[in-house]
Amino acid sequence: MNVFITGNSSGLGLGFTEALMAREAIVWGMSRRGCPLKAKYDDVIRDRRQDLGDLNKLEEGLDRLLSDCLRLDLVILNAGTLGRIQDLADTDVHDLEHLMRINVWSNKLILDWLIQRQLPVDQIVSISSGAAVNMSYGWGAYSLSKAALNNLMQLYAHEMPDTQLLALAPGLVDTAMQDYLCGEVDSADYPSVQKLKDARGTEHMPDPGRAAEMILDLLPQLRAQRESGDFVDIRQL
Repeated sequence: MNVFITGNSSGLGLGFTEALMAREAIVWGMSRRGCPLKAKYDDVIRDRRQDLGDLNKLEEGLDRLLSDCLRLDLVILNAGTLGRIQDLADTDVHDLEHLMRINVWSNKLILDWLIQRQLPVDQIVSISSGAAVNMSYGWGAYSLSKAALNNLMQLYAHEMPDTQLLALAPGLVDTAMQDYLCGEVDSADYPSVQKLKDARGTEHMPDPGRAAEMILDLLPQLRAQRESGDFVDIRQL
């Protein structure tokens, strides 16, 4: 099984990498800091350090990483950034542009590259969020970017008829993002954050490894039952 993952240096992306290695997959990874497992598992991890926000260098990075890859069973577009929880009116447009580069436009360029290189891909899953549809107070920049990502996947589903594309909200996952959300954001100002604080440390917020295993187990079912371009929130399954 050949899998390409973005943002696999930590968090859910690293969880996916570990889970896939346990399933004897070959993982091509791309992240800003590089996958920490590369040195130990050099035979099954092909890794490239790449800032996905630097759009001008992304195509070259893909060429270098995937030059000897003949097909991909799965692509996980996991790389993303949260930004700050704050009023949208207080969010600088340049910060919005930065989120959009990483959360949306880098994924567009990856999809374009796959189409142009005619690299066969069975399934592409972009990691979205419930924030894409909830539009909760304070989540403006992140919500905008993930809503755009959902629509990007739906639009590209028409252009990649031999591939299933899904935007998937993984539910609550205990990653470094939660350190900021649970430790620095005042839930009195932004009430939606309180449910995250209540869930942390419970079974309702699994660690990245367990979350990755659950998602990977679900993908064959989603491949069979969902239309390409669909948005799926695993909490509603």
